[in-house]
Amino acid sequence: MPQIIETDVVIVGAGPVGLFAVFELGLLDLKAHVIDILDRPGGQCAELYPEKPIYDIPGFPMVTGQGLVDNLMEQIKPFHPTFHFSRMVERLEKLEDGTFEVATDADELFKAKVVVIAAGGGSFQPKRPPVPGIEAYEGKSVYYAVRKMEAFRDQDVLIVGGGDSALDWTLNLQPIARSVTLLHRRDDFRAAPHSVGAMRELVAAGKLKLEIGQVTGLEGADGQITAAVVKRNDGATTSVAATRLLPFFGLTMKLGPIAGWGLNLNENLIPVDTARFETSTPGIFAIGDINTYPGKLKLILSGFHEGALMAQAAKRIVSPDQRIVFQYTTSSTNLQKKLGVN
Repeated sequence: MPQIIETDVVIVGAGPVGLFAVFELGLLDLKAHVIDILDRPGGQCAELYPEKPIYDIPGFPMVTGQGLVDNLMEQIKPFHPTFHFSRMVERLEKLEDGTFEVATDADELFKAKVVVIAAGGGSFQPKRPPVPGIEAYEGKSVYYAVRKMEAFRDQDVLIVGGGDSALDWTLNLQPIARSVTLLHRRDDFRAAPHSVGAMRELVAAGKLKLEIGQVTGLEGADGQITAAVVKRNDGATTSVAATRLLPFFGLTMKLGPIAGWGLNLNENLIPVDTARFETSTPGIFAIGDINTYPGKLKLILSGFHEGALMAQAAKRIVSPDQRIVFQYTTSSTNLQKKLGVN
């Protein structure tokens, strides 16, 4: 029998928008359980860009992706949310009484009055390059994201790709790595022009190596690479020393089971209204990058706004007979007590 968990709200997605939704719901005394396919909170901010600076979060001239996640986790502590990581929602069903059943692949069954989808672009995974035997090195010396820069200190790093991620990490890791080689299939890059310019300056100064070609094989043993076999565009084959390989071939974004939840979809996005951010199914809300509406901006700060309005609507569903009095955290002793500051 599955474990049955009853709560006010189930949030699918533990990225920044999902985390802030916990806060807004908590102010209204709504208990939330949060489900995420990743093994930690933060979504793409923590998985792909933990040390990348973000400049458009209100009140923070600059904050890293992980820094933002850490602050959000601190902010929601008073509400004691329960997290369920490394899980995928397999089934979402609305019952005759208007409540929802949410089943995960971890044999859990949630019962809630409200479901909030804050799943970003859905479940995502990096595209694996077509290199024979690369699986044996993944997680040991081949990585698809930089979670801790220290893991690359004093290493021979080979970065493969020509987009923003590849160029950003080439520039960020160059000062701490023993050597950095950037490999791309052509001498033309899709990244921001200033990043490409900075990269070429480092190459000209002899502080960075640039190779044009493709990885065709890896050398090494026991999960540790020592070199990559590179086929250049002129047909010649060379060996590039590397103890760390970072392939940036893009992400495969999949809605996964969300596509089968009976919601209206528009090009893999969920249309919502802009008063409640409710989907075509009453009681199911979508906030953040997963939703769409006229004028939508895919910004974290937009998702925060959506979460605040969603919470007000969710409260009316969970407690239909309770009068809602709008309060400000700056002046409400009631809210301050909930936050532990009064």
